Amino acid sequence: MATPPTDVAPASSRPALAVVLATDCFATIRPVIAALRRQEVRSRIELVLVAPPGGLSDMEATQVADFAAVRCVEVPSVLDLAAARAAGTRATRAPIIFLGETHTYAQPGWAEALLRAFEQPWAAVVPEVGNANPSGAVSWASYLSDYAFWGPGRPAGEIRDPLIYNSAYRREVLLEFGDRLEAALEPLSEEMRPGLWARGHRVWFEPSAKILHLNVARFGGMLWENLYEGLLVAGNRRRRWSRGRRLIYFLATPLVPAVLVWRVLGVWRQTNARERLPRGTLALVVLAAVVKGVGETVGSVLGAPRHAVTGMNEIEVHKVRFAGRSPS
Repeated sequence: MATPPTDVAPASSRPALAVVLATDCFATIRPVIAALRRQEVRSRIELVLVAPPGGLSDMEATQVADFAAVRCVEVPSVLDLAAARAAGTRATRAPIIFLGETHTYAQPGWAEALLRAFEQPWAAVVPEVGNANPSGAVSWASYLSDYAFWGPGRPAGEIRDPLIYNSAYRREVLLEFGDRLEAALEPLSEEMRPGLWARGHRVWFEPSAKILHLNVARFGGMLWENLYEGLLVAGNRRRRWSRGRRLIYFLATPLVPAVLVWRVLGVWRQTNARERLPRGTLALVVLAAVVKGVGETVGSVLGAPRHAVTGMNEIEVHKVRFAGRSPS
């Protein structure tokens, strides 16, 4: 259970945008905070930092002095990311909430573009996501598999495939989930999108709000990340679906790699035309899809073991260790 939030820097004015960050310590998110400090409207940003007890003891007041407010929330473990982000969400005061990560970096003008988009009655706004470490085939394969659908080249407009994280929401929209908020914020959740549509909410993609996402760039890390993803997707479905539907899913899992690769081919072609991707990138996309498919096959029968949850969250919190670098 989360402890009541502590105001490190009480609000000097009503913040317009809250950024929720779950982390093990402040050092992990220092580059993320540095990027936020470069926002022209940083004085309208509320930071809500979620960490285990003592995790933010390395934070210095000067590092967060430019923001409208800073709230710290303690949780037993940051490796339960859904619970940590839900606790951070409930502790916010700003009307717009951005669910950030320890490895995504706001680019100049990001906050202003998000706030402009919310002048229209959108429930959520998804920013453009670029590759923060475009230096090798593994990083590009990871990016193409996970984020290129919301990358450069996608036009502004209403969308039906919002990201769960690295997206901004109206606060009341998230709180509508009530006791199901943790489930909606689970990694690879299949509750967030249906929950939005069931309530009649609409989502906008805003390419002028740009962030960079740091991707796994080590071969072994890529394999583990995709195996965990497959296990978690299948485990979530196994818990919710009937026995008959689970059987059909198990029989169909050999097709998963082909479906995943087919989905990526379009953005691979577009990105390759623009970036001249490293040799071997597409082969690694195929390998990642195969590994994810294996995870779905196993998970459809046995469910997702607890170590898949903690392992996936470990990669998410400490993505820099698997990526080799982070922007300064």
